[in-house]
Amino acid sequence: MQTSPAHAAHHDDREIETLEEFDAVVSARGALTGFRVQAVDLTDRTRELLAADTAGAVFLGCPMRENAAAKIRSDGALVFPPVPGLPFDPYRGLLYSPDELFDGLEKGYEQTPDALAYAWFQRTKADRDIYASTLRAVHDDAVSDALDELLPGTRVVGVMGGHAMARGTEEYAGAARLGRELARAGLTVATGGGPGAMEAANLGAYAAPFEDSMLDEACELLAGAPSFTPSITDWARAAFEVRARWPRGGGSVGIPTWFYGHEPPNAFASHIAKYFANATREDGLLARSNAGLVFLPGAAGTVQEIFDNATPNYYESRGEPTPMVLVDRVHWTEKLPTWPLLQALARERSMEARIALVDRIEEAPAALKRLTV
Repeated sequence: MQTSPAHAAHHDDREIETLEEFDAVVSARGALTGFRVQAVDLTDRTRELLAADTAGAVFLGCPMRENAAAKIRSDGALVFPPVPGLPFDPYRGLLYSPDELFDGLEKGYEQTPDALAYAWFQRTKADRDIYASTLRAVHDDAVSDALDELLPGTRVVGVMGGHAMARGTEEYAGAARLGRELARAGLTVATGGGPGAMEAANLGAYAAPFEDSMLDEACELLAGAPSFTPSITDWARAAFEVRARWPRGGGSVGIPTWFYGHEPPNAFASHIAKYFANATREDGLLARSNAGLVFLPGAAGTVQEIFDNATPNYYESRGEPTPMVLVDRVHWTEKLPTWPLLQALARERSMEARIALVDRIEEAPAALKRLTV
């Protein structure tokens, strides 16, 4: 997976997201005029803040000493202080990692930042707290910004499918092999970031640098905790056991949501863009899958994703239609007859040459390649 360096100084886009970037800008310019400093702990940079010209700068959730905050406010900078007591940072500058979201898993999933953020979401959503909804919106916009910075120039393939696909099944292993093949072809795998088919595709991308036997062994190890129910803790621990046994796997992207709080993120996506707003998450995942999408068997959510992507393809509102490959003829023509409607929509339009239905998951990469030509 080719991504932008996490700690490169964003001088051109005027954003500072790490302490290293802050130091580089101050050293090079002696001023922060016009920059946006995002979620950087500046507690130990008081001298630099007092000396620098900060007129027109914006500081989003940056801890700093009071005398530094007073000085930069007097310069005309905007300071949005950190929000105490939140289980997440609404101003974050980078995407999540599995280690961050599952921190404290040894005490049980309920103690992790992921679970605590969902609990906060449920509580404030029920209260209809306008301040909380503002914080969620700021957070989600920051996540979108970080995702855009991660993916420029990257060919992204979305792999869609339901969370019910159990570890230890041939379907799960097939989805993992698909993710591996796509990653080895130089594509960045992006999924909805949850369990089931989504986890399998992220696992496959993680396995891409290793020998083929690694994926078989990993699937066997994971089969001991086939589902995130009844225990998310056991399910997640099995994934981290795989990561510990085979460290430094390949990269991929997961784009999950706290809207479905019963559905935890998977630990195999190296970069996790987790949202509160499911609609923002869905649209962002589909819009960024610029090299096409593969739809594995799923239920209502996957059907929604098919037509969420078919609509801009139909109107060509994002430019040329992106390839769409549906896997499992029986599922998409009989169980949930989505394919006939998709065909009817595509008829005599540009998207007609960009859709395909295949019987087996092994056929999906070739179909995707054929539709891209």
